[in-house]
Amino acid sequence: MPDLFSSYTLKGVTLRNRIAMSPMTMYQSIDGLMNDFHIMLMGSRAAGGFGLVFPEQLAITPDGRTGTSCAGIYDDSQIEGLSRVTAIIKEMGAVPAVQLGHTGRKGSELKPWEGKIQLPPDHPDGWQVRGPSAIPYGGRYNYPVHALTIGEIKEIHRSYARAAQRALDAGFEWLEMHFAHGYLGASFFSPLANQRTDEYGGSLENRIRFHREALDAVRAVWPERLPLTMRLGSDDFNENGVQFDDAVWAVGVMKEHGLDFADLSLGMNTDDVQDLPFDDVAFMVERGNRVRREVGIPVGVSWNLGLPAVADRVIREEQIDLVFLGRPALSNPHWPVWAARELSHHDPFSLIPEDWSWWLRKRPGPEGSLGWPAATNNGNPREARPA
Repeated sequence: MPDLFSSYTLKGVTLRNRIAMSPMTMYQSIDGLMNDFHIMLMGSRAAGGFGLVFPEQLAITPDGRTGTSCAGIYDDSQIEGLSRVTAIIKEMGAVPAVQLGHTGRKGSELKPWEGKIQLPPDHPDGWQVRGPSAIPYGGRYNYPVHALTIGEIKEIHRSYARAAQRALDAGFEWLEMHFAHGYLGASFFSPLANQRTDEYGGSLENRIRFHREALDAVRAVWPERLPLTMRLGSDDFNENGVQFDDAVWAVGVMKEHGLDFADLSLGMNTDDVQDLPFDDVAFMVERGNRVRREVGIPVGVSWNLGLPAVADRVIREEQIDLVFLGRPALSNPHWPVWAARELSHHDPFSLIPEDWSWWLRKRPGPEGSLGWPAATNNGNPREARPA
């Protein structure tokens, strides 16, 4: 039986455990370049014991960024910084993963702490956002949307392939395509955003044509020995949007197009939602397990999995294959070590670099003197309750 700290192999890649640091936009780039901040962030999480470490979503085109301070992989000049990130992740014992994406209607945006409003196309830091149809997202995203032509869609697919080649050149070993959270891929999937009447709109099969062709373009350059995965917006929580049954079917189709692993999340194609489960612990796990069972593909999910006992249980019960952690990874660089102590792992410090672990194991002192809180479960994984 696997547990949270079991190794995991997919294609030719083996992770030291089942814990992944999710991509999180940091707004710390200039000209899409990664820098010392990103090396610090990713290196510390790899050193902290995470098995799979993502930088933030990397934009495949300049207008695919959330804002001008977001990272990209649309120019060869960006490979050097990305290579430094992958090198430190590997040196600290983790596998470097990349998430390729395009924000579509939700781009051209201010940083969250500066208001997170969409900037007009004529603003020095703004641009004309693009999507499947000329339908603004709404709310704080209220500027006109350029409906992509078929030629522009084909060029975006070529941009995915070029980005995948740069990711390979930079040393990434796991590639995820971001088709969730209201971004471009998610908006093609959702009838709330996609009202095209050509081969990219209308039926469910047509609405995932964008995804299939993007996967095909990336698979052509991404080696078969390395995992090709996808984060899919699997539910809009709106009766007129994507339903979870749609997502189950779509993952099955994309498995036939070379998809190795499904990372399931939310659609977020509208603010008009009902019954969002944001207060529920591990609310995506049951959905992920359904895809795992019915499609026969490995699955990972995120959302409210930061309690060690819960994260361990869903792996032990083989409901999902990987646990993705966002804010827990941001708040605690050594979350895996903390979780190992909470779950009475026989050697929690084995998760971190050897030189650190030697000193932490050997240094004598009273309980708590190393700066780690005492484990509170008396050796037995306890059932966690919502905070």
